[in-house]
Amino acid sequence: MSSGKVHVEHCKGVNGLDKVILREIRRCSAEVYLYGGQVTSWKNAHGEELLFVSSKLKSTGSLEQYGFARNRIWSIDLDPPPSPSDISHKAFVDLILTHSEEDMKIWPHRYDCRLRVALGPTGDLMLTSRIRNTNTDGKSFTFRFAYQTYFFVTDISEVRVEGLETLDYLDNLKNGERFTEQEDAITFESEVDKVYLSTPTKIAILDHERKRTFELRKDGLPDAVVWNPWDKKAKSMADFGDNEYMHMLCVEAACVEEPITLKPGEEWKGRQEISAVPSSYCSEQLDPLRLLLRG
Repeated sequence: MSSGKVHVEHCKGVNGLDKVILREIRRCSAEVYLYGGQVTSWKNAHGEELLFVSSKLKSTGSLEQYGFARNRIWSIDLDPPPSPSDISHKAFVDLILTHSEEDMKIWPHRYDCRLRVALGPTGDLMLTSRIRNTNTDGKSFTFRFAYQTYFFVTDISEVRVEGLETLDYLDNLKNGERFTEQEDAITFESEVDKVYLSTPTKIAILDHERKRTFELRKDGLPDAVVWNPWDKKAKSMADFGDNEYMHMLCVEAACVEEPITLKPGEEWKGRQEISAVPSSYCSEQLDPLRLLLRG
């Protein structure tokens, strides 16, 4: 599909895997693989990559680490839910994953999982997920959810995250023990693996070296995961370069502390939108209170 404004191309990618490329009139782009329903690239109008993907990335991962949706081939959804009236000026693709007999051996439930990946007119990357319980046996199911969003940053030691100040978090480096954030902003000088709880709908990631700010907006996902493996952990990971920790930061909208439960016929919806703007534009608006109240 293409027009004078947007372009959507279905083609082959790495190892012959199917992918969809979204392009906007301002030359922003995104790349989505049907394997895992994964967004592997998001570029601005200057062609700069905004997402981090390890040079040693493996396509597959364990169920415990990623969930089985990451290891399945999704289909392009030809019968998506009705679109908002403003979707016509966005480049987008709808993907769907449904239960299979193989899945039933791992997770004995029937479901529909839908993902819309869209590029806004200014290059914002929008992810909208819908999960429906299609069980016919009357059984509910429960799940947790997270978007694994890895941002490309110039130098992790020059990055800060704002919007999570004073919040409680679970520290996965300390067996999930609960603490309260004491810092005015989150900075990085060692391994971090935290789940912030009851977070605001907007979070900012400031890359001072690049003078760029990522603004993350979310709905239906109360928590936020912040992760960087740092040097020692990075060297122990088979799918991660030894020094790549310096150029990445994971900040992902999630639902972790209180799992989602759906009865048959019920549907859950979650959404994450990210934009990249010059830091000088955002700096005066990133006071935590202003961040909460803005827009």
